[in-house]
Amino acid sequence: MSAIVSERDHLRWELAQTKQSLQECRSALAELRAAALARQKAEHALAALYRERAIARARATERDPNAMLN
Repeated sequence: MSAIVSERDHLRWELAQTKQSLQECRSALAELRAAALARQKAEHALAALYRERAIARARATERDPNAMLN
């Protein structure tokens, strides 16, 4: 009987350890998701800045009045 109780207690301990490990994995995954989302937002903002710079450069460029339009 004591062997069964001992095994039960050990299994409960293993279950608690597994649940703790699962929670740690979930927390790490949440951090990873947040970092990936922040990276994607930063990449999007950078692309927008590059577009704005290209537009500003194009507008700042003076056209040669003697050049043909087409």
